[in-house]
Amino acid sequence: MITLIDTALLDAVSSEAQASPRGRKNRNFHGDDRQPGHRLLNAIEPGSYIAPHRHLDPLKGETMTVLRGRLGLVLFDGDGKVLASHVLGAGGDALGVDLHPGTWHSVLALAPGTVFLEAKAGPYLPLSADERAPWAPPEGDAQAAAYCDALRRLFAS
Repeated sequence: MITLIDTALLDAVSSEAQASPRGRKNRNFHGDDRQPGHRLLNAIEPGSYIAPHRHLDPLKGETMTVLRGRLGLVLFDGDGKVLASHVLGAGGDALGVDLHPGTWHSVLALAPGTVFLEAKAGPYLPLSADERAPWAPPEGDAQAAAYCDALRRLFAS
């Protein structure tokens, strides 16, 4: 069996993200969270907040390639200082990123309908306390929206 990654699939997962209270939605291609390789579409809408985090397992690097829209990538040092910000976009100069384990990062949608292909090692494990940025508000926190807006301003031109 195959799954074509076509416009209809991107439209469907984008519609699900738009309808989601979190403003994002995954479409997994791997069978379950225990599999050693995870491949998925990640649709994200402007305003969705992904708290800065890192993956400490030396096998948990991740690759993201933007298929549609524009994604803001923010890299941090261990104290929360922004080291770099990059615009990733389908048809742009930078289409994606390969992140090494231990890299503090966050991403945010810079355009409606943004969808990226993500690949990383499984199995899925929730982030540990050491992988969550202590200097950034967690998702759902009262300060999260203001922090997300500050990150978005890094990309204002």
